Amino acid sequence: MSVKSFAAKIFASVIRRKINKWASNPHETQEKVFKELIEKASKTKFGLDHGFDQVANHEDFVKRVPVRDYEELREYVDLMVAGKEDILWPGKPLYYAKTSGTTSGAKYIPLTKESMPTHINAARNAILCYIHDSGKSKFVDGKMIFLQGSPELSEKNGVKLGRLSGIVAHYVPGYLQKNRMPSWETNCIDDWEQKVDAIVEETVKEDMSVISGIPSWVQMYFERLMDKTGKKVGEIFPNFDLFIYGGVNYEPYRTKFEKLIGRKVDSIELYPASEGFFAFQDKQDEKGMLLQLDSGIFYEFIKADEFFDENPKRLVLKDVEVGVNYVMIISTTAGLWAYNLGDTIQFTSTSPYRVMVSGRIKHFISAFGEHVIAKEVEEALQVAVSKTNASISEFTVAPQINPEDGELPFHEWFIEFEKEPEDLNSFASLIDKAMQEQNSYYLDLIEGNILQRLKIKKMPQNSFQEYMKSIGKLGGQNKLPRLSNNRDIADKLYKII
Repeated sequence: MSVKSFAAKIFASVIRRKINKWASNPHETQEKVFKELIEKASKTKFGLDHGFDQVANHEDFVKRVPVRDYEELREYVDLMVAGKEDILWPGKPLYYAKTSGTTSGAKYIPLTKESMPTHINAARNAILCYIHDSGKSKFVDGKMIFLQGSPELSEKNGVKLGRLSGIVAHYVPGYLQKNRMPSWETNCIDDWEQKVDAIVEETVKEDMSVISGIPSWVQMYFERLMDKTGKKVGEIFPNFDLFIYGGVNYEPYRTKFEKLIGRKVDSIELYPASEGFFAFQDKQDEKGMLLQLDSGIFYEFIKADEFFDENPKRLVLKDVEVGVNYVMIISTTAGLWAYNLGDTIQFTSTSPYRVMVSGRIKHFISAFGEHVIAKEVEEALQVAVSKTNASISEFTVAPQINPEDGELPFHEWFIEFEKEPEDLNSFASLIDKAMQEQNSYYLDLIEGNILQRLKIKKMPQNSFQEYMKSIGKLGGQNKLPRLSNNRDIADKLYKII
């Protein structure tokens, strides 16, 4: 065992004890975070506008601070971007994480001197918890690759801005710098396909032990490695033992990845976003990710099926239940207040609090009142894959409201297969049965002859990559929505094929 590997085990033990301390006192931890947030921001413009000096508890906060999304908070963000200080948080941000906006161009998510370390520490702690939980630390001596956005930053009124993953690249600790790949020059390549080719050239002869990124883009990297060498990834990198991912559910990819690698490898799931690093998988044998309660983030939760009501109840941690779909609302040391992240989560445990991402509040299908969410379609597809010899590369689902020839409406599944099932009709039946078992609304619509059984549209190889490229979102942190309540994506896919 190397000195670095031995030291990692000791450090992992220390960090695990610290995590256990706040995880075992969740409500006191969140109450402390809440009070510190309100006190710190009481003299900011937002704090003065919302009477933070009169906020003593959560009930006061609910009365004074409505739930907002980015567009509703934008008047404050625009003042910050214009160079004003003490707007949402004391002083100026350290950075803006620039992301794609849905209605009005780019979004600028503030990162402050208080919030930035929580992103770095959570990623580090995820790996340390894995070391403590598994006893494995040899991988720290090998090379590690993090598929991410360009670390090149621009500046706006004295504040640097870039993609979150590019900003984080500036905070890689010194003891990992010699192990980290790709090179700075390669990381700065903007064109994703050129970047992947350059990464392949740099890494193909290295001793890669850890690979991290969004599964769909890691898959592209793996495929190009195999194209170049004719070997499986596990042969190219015999010491590759740990895959770290976030952004999307890994389960639909797992079979494909094991085929590309040639064996099973351990994995760690992360839940990062520009707005905060919310959770990570701290146990290999537990479902869900440990919610980060001591990271300067105060959480509220609204039941997803009540979210669009006039005054939905805002719950705190002590009020939540396992298995219920919630919209997660955050207030943070970056100055986001009662902020609707847009994500829906479910708790898999309340002792400690572990969560899984179930979808997006705007990414659902309810064209007929079926209330289908991403978690349901992902699990239904996984059931079908597990019972057949099929494997998939990518998929998305959309409603077909007005089919031809007067037939009943249906859900249309666009699936790019790595390996097609022997019987596509039986495969569709397996998915449909799993959907009916999970979603009683969907079951009622099928049994009531409002909907017919789902249909699958086989997609050509690389068609989803072509779609993402066509909308300028190939690579980086961009993710294909699993489902839509309209035909926008579906119609573009038909044009591609």
